[in-house]
Amino acid sequence: MMVNIWLLALGLQLLHGVTSSLVKLNNGGFEDIVIAINPQLPEDDKIVSNLKEMVKEASTYLFNATKQRFYFKTVKIIVPLTWTSKSEYRRLTIESYEKADIIVADPFLKYGDDPYTLQYGGCGEPGRYIHFTSNFLTNDSLHDVYGPRGKVLVHEWAHLRWGVFDEYNNDAPFYPAGQNKVEATRCSADVTGKYVFPTKDGKTRACKYDHRTQVYEAGCQFVPDRKQSTPASIMYMQSLSSVIQFCNSNSHNINATNIHNKLCNYRSTWEVITSSKDFASSSPLSAPPPDPTFSLLQTQDRVLCLVLDVSGSMAGYDRINRLKLAAEIFIRQIIETGSWVGIVTFNSVATIKTYLQHITSDSVRNSLVRFLPTSAGGGTTICAGVQSGFNVFLQKYTSTEGCEIVLLTDGEDSSISSCFGAVERSGSIIHTIALGPSAAKELEMLANMTGGLRFSATDSLDSNSLIEAFTGISSRDGNISQQAIQLESKGQNIKPFQWLDGIVSIDETVGNDTYFIVTWSVSVYPPGIFLTDPKGKKYSQTDFEIEDTNRHMARLKINGTAEAGDWIYKIQNTHTAGAQVISITVTTRAASLTVPPVTVKSYLNQDTNNYPNPMIIYAEVSQGFLPVIGANVTATVEPAAGPAVELELYDTGSGADILKHDGIYSRYFTSFNGNGRYNIKISVQGKNKTTRRVRRYSQALYVPGYVENGVIKMNTPRPEVSEDEIQPDIGNFNRIASGGSFVLAGAPPSSSSPPPDVFPPCQITDLEAQLEDDEFLLSWTAPGNDYDIGKAERYEIKMSKNPLELRNATFHTATSVNTSGLTTEFAGVKQSFHFKSENFTKENGTTIYFAIRGIDDSNNVGEASNIARTVVLVSTFPTILPSTTASGTASNNTAASLTDTTTLTSSNKENNSIINTTVIIVIIVCAAVVVICAIISITICVLKGRKNRSPASAM
Repeated sequence: MMVNIWLLALGLQLLHGVTSSLVKLNNGGFEDIVIAINPQLPEDDKIVSNLKEMVKEASTYLFNATKQRFYFKTVKIIVPLTWTSKSEYRRLTIESYEKADIIVADPFLKYGDDPYTLQYGGCGEPGRYIHFTSNFLTNDSLHDVYGPRGKVLVHEWAHLRWGVFDEYNNDAPFYPAGQNKVEATRCSADVTGKYVFPTKDGKTRACKYDHRTQVYEAGCQFVPDRKQSTPASIMYMQSLSSVIQFCNSNSHNINATNIHNKLCNYRSTWEVITSSKDFASSSPLSAPPPDPTFSLLQTQDRVLCLVLDVSGSMAGYDRINRLKLAAEIFIRQIIETGSWVGIVTFNSVATIKTYLQHITSDSVRNSLVRFLPTSAGGGTTICAGVQSGFNVFLQKYTSTEGCEIVLLTDGEDSSISSCFGAVERSGSIIHTIALGPSAAKELEMLANMTGGLRFSATDSLDSNSLIEAFTGISSRDGNISQQAIQLESKGQNIKPFQWLDGIVSIDETVGNDTYFIVTWSVSVYPPGIFLTDPKGKKYSQTDFEIEDTNRHMARLKINGTAEAGDWIYKIQNTHTAGAQVISITVTTRAASLTVPPVTVKSYLNQDTNNYPNPMIIYAEVSQGFLPVIGANVTATVEPAAGPAVELELYDTGSGADILKHDGIYSRYFTSFNGNGRYNIKISVQGKNKTTRRVRRYSQALYVPGYVENGVIKMNTPRPEVSEDEIQPDIGNFNRIASGGSFVLAGAPPSSSSPPPDVFPPCQITDLEAQLEDDEFLLSWTAPGNDYDIGKAERYEIKMSKNPLELRNATFHTATSVNTSGLTTEFAGVKQSFHFKSENFTKENGTTIYFAIRGIDDSNNVGEASNIARTVVLVSTFPTILPSTTASGTASNNTAASLTDTTTLTSSNKENNSIINTTVIIVIIVCAAVVVICAIISITICVLKGRKNRSPASAM
């Protein structure tokens, strides 16, 4: 019966839609697109006007590019609270900076204005947001390097909405296309241009061919012709005036070594788009669409009401005391200064404990804490609590739009759906916290329909999940300098005279408003607390403050900015009567208004899941908009009942992680323990010597220049920064973030015997192929038995001259590779395999493709891997000859032949080159013969001389 309830709740949530974006598709028009301007940007009306022009231009371009199917219909632009108020600015409702589809913000380092889309999922999965800088929007000189802004927006929208990827590759800008042939990585291959190497004097020369790499030398650039005849592709170079289409099956370049081919298994971008839900639910429009309409919204002061369950069930499992403790931490340390906060409690009826109070000082926070509940009893009427929350807002404001409710409950309420309509009309955001295993199954629907956050907390007393849920409800206005950041969260059942100890690393980007909070569950006296700062200063329990309102919590505020470095804590259970749960929580804020702190944000591939589909957990670690790599990232997944599971997340470009070193750490999760809610905590530890910042990978193509009437005109070189500038100087750091919760349905019932093995090895996504001498070398990262856990039983490898044959549907028809002797490794281990192809004819210039999949000991078969390629090239005389022109046709993708000419169309020069090469070879051969003859002659003369020497004189 419980399974059916969860399945019903899951179905209802899916009907309401579970996405971070508020965008809706209505008859081909995208509605409620949210563009948010970062609060750090100074007021500039030109940003807003140019945003409107960009979207208007993009709408027409998108409509034509998608064959009259899609356009931009309604757009909301959020301006910061710091900008001057205007009558045309409306209040926010459920929109926010954190959930915007497009963000306008300047980068932390001034290293360029490349637009990009943050993508963490695989092919066909939507991204998080599009990022534009203010300079990109206001500096018209950037048109030459990126193209018109509207076309750039369509390029990025395809990333964001349909999960396609770039058709260029800055890391591999060229690929071998046959004997002494090189192509620029592009789609379509019909884009023409020249290959040039910029010199220090501002000029260019022909690129040189490197026989070792079989492509052009490092630093060579492909400069396109300004005038083109090809209409594709938007995901390669939308700046070209002729480009009006996405690459389709006819124009797609399957040989290009770009990330789109790798992740989308050689499907064209248009094929991916046409397989989307958007395409399936749309049809071509018969008339041109109207221009987009715009609404201007302005961020306002944060207005929030705590709506807290005090029904009888809250008396069990120490829930009411844990609620008071967590809510007190939220009021004292998390909610931002300047916010308005009210408190409502509910059981059989709702009670307004206090109307909105303006947080301007610690005394206001102390006043609010006194209204937190301390006792429980009665029934559960969730809708009464929510309606009273609305009444709190209406006592001060004429509307509930843009206000927030934090709704916590542990009970079920069969009438909860009766207020769904009022909630949707309110324009308020509801964040939900489900406490214990019996909280209403429909609770998350309130969060989903209002764009709120969703959390769950268990009854495990040594879990800090309830505190972590409250600390995860920070302002979503983008003002990171004012948001609380959690550094530590640890709870443990400690025996008498035993210790809870650890190290908290406070880095130089944080340290203001730093609090150490210690809690204990039983004793009326505090435990022994010993804290040492990086300079050796010691604190004890006498330095901690214990409030009269809560005798089980001690708090220490560090004055000023906390000393950067490692803070060592040791907490001893002095309660002699038995064990008790002791926990420590450390929060802080940014140390500077100008230097952004290192942050961690957690995402899930879905909020609701049907067994046996895996969950994917993502954690984005960044400073400003720069990815931070090399950190140790761990996810703790806690079911409603049973032990928590710890899972290390990786940024290796294998398994669930699509890109290596992009600051997004990922992992599959399959260790399910029954139906219900699972909450997630992300822990990040960075070490100064191993952690570093890197540039974004998926940036818009910076066009180096154009060829106009045969003349190469280079653009200003792309701004670059040195590695020293990009590396952090912040020391060690710790971060904790709540990852929210997800709901699982359809899991097998718990039993003493393990459930059947239904999880296959994960897809291998980093297969690479090389041809060394007469052997192929394949390398990949090993999958697990259950996705990326354990070890697969065996591998199946296929090869083909046609990459399309290696997809899942036709994988079995491709030529098999003999894998006898190939053993598997544990998930995450790098493997390689050498072999000679016995039944495969290798012809010079032939491209050969490979794919691999893992199979576990229950014969669960993993998906076919990414498709790797290598080109068979027979060694020739090692000349290094430049080439500067590339051309192609739709039916014949002709690569640039490496000659000493400057074009590919002069047959006389090609013949002369062949003759010159032949003459050189003949001369070298003749010279070699002369040298060999001279050596033989000298040797004969020496031998004859030895025979004629006198034995007595040796002369």
